[in-house]
Amino acid sequence: MNRIACSVLSALLLFPALLPALDEAKLAAIHPAMEAAVKARQAAGIVTLVMEKGKVVHLDAAGMADTGKGRAMEKDALFWIASMTKSINATAVMVLVDEGKLSLDEPASKWLPELAKVKLADGSAPEKPITLRMLLSHTAGIAFPRRAPSDGAISLKAYVASLLKTPLAFQPGSAYEYGFGPTVSGRIIELVSGMKYDAFLKSKIFMPLGMKDTMFNPDDAHRARIARTYKMDDETHELVPGYNPFVTSDASVTHMVEPAGGLFSTAADMGRFYAMIANGGELDGVRIISEKAVKDMTTPVSAGGKQLNYACGWQVNTATQRVNSQMPVGSFGHGGAFATNGCLDPQSKIVTVYLVQNVMVPDSGKPKDEFQKLVMKAAGIQVPAPPTTKKNKP
Repeated sequence: MNRIACSVLSALLLFPALLPALDEAKLAAIHPAMEAAVKARQAAGIVTLVMEKGKVVHLDAAGMADTGKGRAMEKDALFWIASMTKSINATAVMVLVDEGKLSLDEPASKWLPELAKVKLADGSAPEKPITLRMLLSHTAGIAFPRRAPSDGAISLKAYVASLLKTPLAFQPGSAYEYGFGPTVSGRIIELVSGMKYDAFLKSKIFMPLGMKDTMFNPDDAHRARIARTYKMDDETHELVPGYNPFVTSDASVTHMVEPAGGLFSTAADMGRFYAMIANGGELDGVRIISEKAVKDMTTPVSAGGKQLNYACGWQVNTATQRVNSQMPVGSFGHGGAFATNGCLDPQSKIVTVYLVQNVMVPDSGKPKDEFQKLVMKAAGIQVPAPPTTKKNKP
């Protein structure tokens, strides 16, 4: 071996980040696996994306976007990403934290005075003030609202006002209940920035990152690319069209901007968002938030003396709690109500995006697990099996 070859080998050994992380031949196994999932009626259509260190290394579509019309799934199909929105919302909050206009741990009533007036069910005042960290991590006690005919039809301002009239479910910081705290934080963004919520996201996140297909209310051109929602028929066990409350009758009928789950997006757009987070808040020379902000919002919180795996708008894989069973401990992301999922590993800077539109489809999570398993196999990363929960014997 000559001196140059020895030097190159030494560099690769000293700097493993220079080694190619993903085997393209092994990534090729993703498409047939997703086609098999479609054949097994676990989804009508699927879009998968993998990025490594900010670069797309896999983008693929399988199955159908609309079985009734014979429309094949396309790589740029638009999906309602539901609660994946929460991670974008938290990032928007951190933009203002970096600017010194917000703080995660000061009383949030400083910016939204109505929060100082909330009460518990017995009429008493909370023992601790509600903070943005609590709102973003579902530990504020904001109850999950009852469904109402006005849902989606009123403004974010009016909706948040109605949420705060409902008694808190528990003392702030004492427990965890997945709910609409992030929605309240979205209203705070409006008040502090002086901008409409959707305009703030577009200006501070979407436009700088080139996320041209991410929005709350798709126009006609984007609506033509929406993947149809499917559910499984109880009798025939076939996939049939399902109801999606965020897909309105036409583009002129808009839904309320919902910080907790209202965005539509594509795999490519979400990949760029996650790649920015994986790279410490910056992508392609454009900084969205600081490295400190990324670490702060993705660090799991505790409530009532218990360590959670939820952070500020992010679900985190911990040693004892694995949201994404096929991804490494320390990776984080978020899922959506209709089985969508995004996840990133900050160590390898590998991003996975899995998009479907399933509601009440059995085994809906299996293709996602298989997808992430294949990605980790292609990366040569061994992911231990999640810890098993011991069941108490009767």
